[in-house]
Amino acid sequence: MSPEKVFKNLAERYPALVPVLGDIIKAYELICDCYDRLGKVLVCGNGGSAADADHIVGELMKGFLLKRPLSDNEKIFFEDLGAAELAQKLQGALPAVSLNAHTALYSAFCNDVAEDTVLAQQVWGYSKNSPDILIALSTSGSSRNVVNAAVAANAIGIDSVGITGHDGGKLAELCTVCIRIPETETYKVQELTQPVYHAVCAALEAKFFG
Repeated sequence: MSPEKVFKNLAERYPALVPVLGDIIKAYELICDCYDRLGKVLVCGNGGSAADADHIVGELMKGFLLKRPLSDNEKIFFEDLGAAELAQKLQGALPAVSLNAHTALYSAFCNDVAEDTVLAQQVWGYSKNSPDILIALSTSGSSRNVVNAAVAANAIGIDSVGITGHDGGKLAELCTVCIRIPETETYKVQELTQPVYHAVCAALEAKFFG
């Protein structure tokens, strides 16, 4: 399925998302540009949004709808090391990091410095010399640690994608593009967030591995 068909299918299955389809496509295009420049995707959120961050990374770093086998040229590197079987099991990846997943760093920085700056610290550390992009998830759009991550992205000069509820909060002002899910209750925002990032991940896979 082409990226265009992915987004057409999203609109057909979730009519409530049609008003923000333009922003979803813009986010996809920004992430494409990041990967074209050999950058990586950083993702963060709190609670359910942290789970969504992990989920997004899972869809990008391994096969989602496609198998993504290594190319023959890539397999040669392993074959020269006598590891042809390993090469058969590896898959093409779209580099992505969930900033919530580093328990030791996360807890140390929260304890030693400030809990609302740990995500910003990671954005600074990972991306100050890399053409990365940040995906910031917050149903309110104003979670302090997620907002600070977006501030750090702006300070570095990398793009950011916000995924929020209808209000958009502070992320609507800070992010390069903000997908404002047309719901206000947290669980309803989260219910529509998953099809958004599933579509973006599927479109990215189609572009780079289709």
